[in-house]
Amino acid sequence: MSTNSLSARRALQVAALAVVLTTAAPVPAPQAQSPAPAGYKTYDQLTASLRELAKAHASVVKLVDIGKSREGRSIWAVEIASTGSGRTAAGARPALLVAANLEGDQLIGSELALYLARHLASSYASNAAVKTLVDNHAVYILPRVNPDGAEQMFGSVKSFRRTNAAAFDADNDGRLDEDGPEDLNGDGFITVMRAQDPGGDYMPHPDDARLMRKADAAKGEAGGWSVYWEGVDNDEDGFINEDGPGGVDLNRNFQHKYPYYTPDAGPHMVSEPETRAVMDYMLTRGNVAAILTYGVSDNLIAAPTPQGALGSAQTVDLLAFADASMADARTVGTFSTRSTNQNFFFFGFGGRGGPPAQTRRPGQPAPRPPATTINAQDVEYFRTVSNRYRELTGIKTAPPTRAPEGAFFDYGYYQFGVPSFSTPGWGITAEPAAPASPGAPASPAVPARPARPAAPASSFDLTLVKALPDAFVAWTPFTHPTLGQVEIGGFKPYAITNPAASEIDALGKSHAEFAMYLTTLFPRITIAGFTAGSIGGGLHRVSAVIENAGYLPTSTAHGVTSRSVKPTMVQIGVAPDAIVSGSPKTNFVQALAGSGRREDYQWIVRGKPGDRITLKVVAEKGGAAEQTVVLR
Repeated sequence: MSTNSLSARRALQVAALAVVLTTAAPVPAPQAQSPAPAGYKTYDQLTASLRELAKAHASVVKLVDIGKSREGRSIWAVEIASTGSGRTAAGARPALLVAANLEGDQLIGSELALYLARHLASSYASNAAVKTLVDNHAVYILPRVNPDGAEQMFGSVKSFRRTNAAAFDADNDGRLDEDGPEDLNGDGFITVMRAQDPGGDYMPHPDDARLMRKADAAKGEAGGWSVYWEGVDNDEDGFINEDGPGGVDLNRNFQHKYPYYTPDAGPHMVSEPETRAVMDYMLTRGNVAAILTYGVSDNLIAAPTPQGALGSAQTVDLLAFADASMADARTVGTFSTRSTNQNFFFFGFGGRGGPPAQTRRPGQPAPRPPATTINAQDVEYFRTVSNRYRELTGIKTAPPTRAPEGAFFDYGYYQFGVPSFSTPGWGITAEPAAPASPGAPASPAVPARPARPAAPASSFDLTLVKALPDAFVAWTPFTHPTLGQVEIGGFKPYAITNPAASEIDALGKSHAEFAMYLTTLFPRITIAGFTAGSIGGGLHRVSAVIENAGYLPTSTAHGVTSRSVKPTMVQIGVAPDAIVSGSPKTNFVQALAGSGRREDYQWIVRGKPGDRITLKVVAEKGGAAEQTVVLR
């Protein structure tokens, strides 16, 4: 096609769209859009809150700029630990790391992280439990890892986007971000479109005609409908909204189970300035003893199985169906395709290409796949913590979640070697089934179908639409410039990934209590006994008992496997040649279980009365202890 004819065709399409937008009926009047739900904070508001907190509580709060986002916003770390002479340095105390808002659409995490920071700082002088925590531990809080993505919530038009601001050629056509969504019906939300299509795979859900499900031919079901994201085919490649703004999903960009060849995961692990900033920060803080992430994967609301596997993800069919409409656009120029994972919007979902098949030489061992289940020796710790989480928060059912791939909390356990937890930070309560509201009847365009057995009400979409009725936009007719008659509606962006702002304080309180509970579980190394006695001839028997008085082990079993946690060191302060027999001068314990488990050591040493001998014990995640005896 010549440049002139292409330009003419594009002009005609733009003109047609303009006519559609001004003449199609019925089209709801544009809804007035507030900048954001009250209670959720923009980047500037969050930054101001953090600076105010650090200024008001300078003795326990330090605000650190750990890096910049793609668009130049600061990624903040709030470090909470008491200071002063005689206190152990914060970097030597067992620490909790809290990371939030890696996904741009998960702003509740930022609010929970900020609530925790405020609670610890403001209650230090008046709350004994808080004072004990802050005096003996450190808490590192990253309240908004993805500030660029989070700002999309505060735009005049909201869409399902959880990525950062990195431009990406999602459809492999040599252009970046050229086919994004349009708010065709002017309601301030990017939702989905459904259109009657004889070749379509989908049908209205028999339990609620507002929803869609994939037709099952084996049960005699016919489809007849297709589902798309709201918008038009800007680049005329036959796909709608396959290459929109952004980006990389930061919680798919870390170094465990990294989803290679997936557009939203980035060109390689830790490819983004935001994830690089997090890693640089983490790797200089070996005292981090546990990680808590607020994100869209979960191992707290649904406890891991006794075999160490995570529970099933709670995915949204309606969004997955819209993603599927452009899956083929992802395969252009790739070697092969594999099955897709449902995430959120193509700016975070989509197909994945793959490399050519790899062959091995005869006798060459197969590569070892990444671990995908919690080590059997660690499972009970995770299940115990999950049970306590549900008790403290009251949350029983998670909002939409996904199976982790390249997730930060998975990196925390499988690579960094510490107990690592993730939760959406809120839950939903399903209400009794109810018919569609009077303002959103089943579409008259839905054709009558032969009687068939009712499908089981197993779709998570049904749970969502019952529990969050205000989160669903009623279907309304619209004349699309290329698809013809469609209906626009579906779940509102952000409404199914964040609770109402009125719930923030209650959630913040319970999650702050849970974060404090985690710090009480840390390994705590102590010297339970250290004695010396003369056995004659200038020789002395020195005995020592070290104990882990905390609940967690000094290293998880997987931390030992991954060799990511330093062994606990037990060292007696004498010259090596003064040791006649017994234990070495320096001993290492790979992992000392908690709840009072002990290790015993004995030495026969040369010395004279009055000599002082010091025993030093250092656990990377469990603190240090030191004690001295005098030879007699």
